[in-house]
Formats: sequence, C-alpha cells, structure tokens
Amino acid sequence: MSEIRIKSLLVGMVQTNCYLVYDEETKRGVIIDPGDSANLISSKCKEFGIKPEAILLTHGHFDHILAARELKEEWNVKIYSSEKEVEILEDGSKNMMLKWFRKAFSLTPDVTLTDGETFELAGFTWKMLLTPGHTIGSCCYYIEEEEVLFAGDTLFQNSYGRIDLPTGNAMDMVASVKKLLTLPEDVMVYPGHMDVTTIGHEKKYNPLARY
Repeated sequence: MSEIRIKSLLVGMVQTNCYLVYDEETKRGVIIDPGDSANLISSKCKEFGIKPEAILLTHGHFDHILAARELKEEWNVKIYSSEKEVEILEDGSKNMMLKWFRKAFSLTPDVTLTDGETFELAGFTWKMLLTPGHTIGSCCYYIEEEEVLFAGDTLFQNSYGRIDLPTGNAMDMVASVKKLLTLPEDVMVYPGHMDVTTIGHEKKYNPLARY
C-alpha cells in the first residue's frame, strides 16, 4: 500500500464532495468533481502541498464541474471523463445549468475514457467503471490496490443517485449498482454526496442490492 491520502471538501449549493487524492510522499495528486469554489480547492492543494496532475469528473452535472475550467487553467492539467458523458458536459440543458442558473455552461474534457480503461495518475493505477443511471455516461474511479472507489452520484450510503434527470434511467441504475457491489467488501466508497461507506455495507443495506 502506498501513502495515499484523501481529503474531502464540501463545495457548492448542494454540498458536493470534491476529493483531493494524493500520495503523501510525492504530493502528486488529482482533483475529483470540483463542483464549485475553485479558490478554496486551489488553496487546499497549496495548504497540503498537493501538485494536481489531472481533474477527474464522475459525471457532467453542474454541481460536479463548475470549478473544473478554472482549476484546469491554474494548474495546467487535463480534464478526464467517460466518453459517453461528453454530451452532458457540453449541453447546458442536460448538465442542468440552464435550469438552475438560467445560463449555458459547456465543458469539453481533454481525455475521454471507456469502460474498464486503466490509466496512471499521481503514482496510482485507476480504472474507470462506466455506471450509467444517474446520467448516460456516469462513471466511477477505482484504485484496486488501495481499495477505494470514487462513486460520484451512482452509489450513496444506503442509497443511490437520482434517475429522473436528463438521460437518467432506472434499469441502468440497478445494473450499475449491482456492478459495483461485485467489488471486494472492504472497498471504501467515496460518494458525490453524503458520507463515506463500504461495499460490504451496501451489499447488506442498499435498497438496490436485493434486485
């Protein structure tokens, strides 16, 4: 096991979990779901000595992406997302900006990933798991050797993400949660909102586990 560290910041109007994931020894890190408050996120990176190498997006809703462009420019890093989420990121209606703020917002990722694709960042090997349901291209990021999963708005403690927003789908959500529940029970789950949980806990208590 490496010297992984995970810092959680609550940002934006709906209290999104933005994660700073880094190696304590090298200080190389990534930013996951910078939904707002770019200045706060950047100041915390500087406080902890983190050197961001990328921004990872679990999906394209405004509350997970609003600070991404500013942080990309400040730290000169690339934005990663699932390839199927590009349509959400680039469409102000689908990313909910027009509904909540009555203005368009479009974001184009620099790197798009396919289901199961692995990549190296900050000294860790990441795997992108495509988990549609909340949106058509929602995804999670899994670091197998560290037993951690960043689940976005797919898997919550005793719950799961909304399926009534653009491109959401109930059957996709059931399949995605079941997919995640095949991971080892000790895996720590860091969701897009609310508290940290584990795969083992969700196998027992998540309402979709019985399907």
